[in-house]
Formats: sequence, C-alpha cells, structure tokens
Amino acid sequence: MTKKILVQKYQKIFSKLEDDIDEVRYLVVVDENYDDEDSDEFDAIDPEDYNYLVYITERLQTLLAEGGMVALVKQLESHPSVDLFYLSEIDLYGIQTAMTQEQIKQMILQYVEELLV
Repeated sequence: MTKKILVQKYQKIFSKLEDDIDEVRYLVVVDENYDDEDSDEFDAIDPEDYNYLVYITERLQTLLAEGGMVALVKQLESHPSVDLFYLSEIDLYGIQTAMTQEQIKQMILQYVEELLV
C-alpha cells in the first residue's frame, strides 16, 4: 500500500502520528511463525499452534494507550477468522489463522482506526 492510500484509509491513525510514516511495518509487524532449528531458545509461541506472530509497535501503543491496547486484544481474540490467539505480552501475540499477512495488518489497523476517537 502506498502512503497516500494508507493515509486515506486510516485517517485517524495518520492524523495522530508525530512521525512521517510511509510503511505499515512502522505501525504493526506480522511475521510467519516458524520453528528455528538453529536456535536454542524456547519458542513460547509454538509454530505448530500459531502460524503468525504479531507485534504492535510503540507508535500504535502510544496512540491507543493501555485501555485501547486491551480493547484491541479483545477484538483480535474474538475475530471470526482468528482460530487461536495467544497473548504473550500486551504488544506481542501469536495467532492461528488462514488470513494472509496483509489481511492481518489491515484487520489490526482497521480495529485501531475504530478505537481512536
């Protein structure tokens, strides 16, 4: 998505941002969750159960404040396309879904847009 489309689609978010953001990854990061064979670290968010990791950046956390972050978590947990939801921290989640990374990002940004006054 171009910056122009992002700004048009998510007007409330972009009107409240202090930084000049031109990519979604500065707001929300969605990565495929996979088992890293080379790592000795324990995967708290098991790739067999959750196919995506979602991180809400500090920029969005600041916009939403604590109450908004809690509301966002509740909306994500109850979304019909999210089969499993794991809250690791208030800004880090594991989800199991058939949605694409782009669809997940758009879902989250739409929820944030709706939560902003």
